[in-house]
Amino acid sequence: MLKIVGKDSSINVRKVLWTCVELGLPFEREDWNPGHAALNPNAQVPVLVDGGFVLWESNTICRYLCAQYCDGALLPVEAQARARVEQWMDWQATDLNTAWRYAFMALVRQHPAYRDAAQVEASIAAWNRHIAILDARLAATGAYAAGAHFTLADIVLGLSVNRWMMTPMDKPALPSVAAYYDRLALRPGFRTYGRNGVA
Repeated sequence: MLKIVGKDSSINVRKVLWTCVELGLPFEREDWNPGHAALNPNAQVPVLVDGGFVLWESNTICRYLCAQYCDGALLPVEAQARARVEQWMDWQATDLNTAWRYAFMALVRQHPAYRDAAQVEASIAAWNRHIAILDARLAATGAYAAGAHFTLADIVLGLSVNRWMMTPMDKPALPSVAAYYDRLALRPGFRTYGRNGVA
């Protein structure tokens, strides 16, 4: 059985847990403890243990699970279709995450190192601007990030949308993102791991 190391309150751990639900994969989850230090030199979660194979980095773990245990439904085999999915995954991990980090740390985590009001406002503006990019994409596809069908890109983006919606800040009305959020809420894995247990 797969072992996933990391608390299920972590957005990156929840990517992996939701992916396992979508793929119908049984797993055991353990909180990180000092005994796990040999699994990841960065001492970060999630870590996947699949038999004797150990892997870290959440998006890489999700890709591996799809490649190893899926028929291509979540992560297509065909090069261009796969690239479209991975494009949105990489955008989430780089551009979008960079945009929200300061505001989230200030407003939700209330971390003392993130108290510069101007930087908070700049981060909120960047975060809203990036979610508007996703809104435009969803308006164009009418469904999901990579096109008409749910893919691995929607797991990583769905968690980011949930974080955006849950953060107490001013947000523009983005109807395509709102409709997307409702579509994702029909999926049991999202209700459990993507929407903080809210049905």
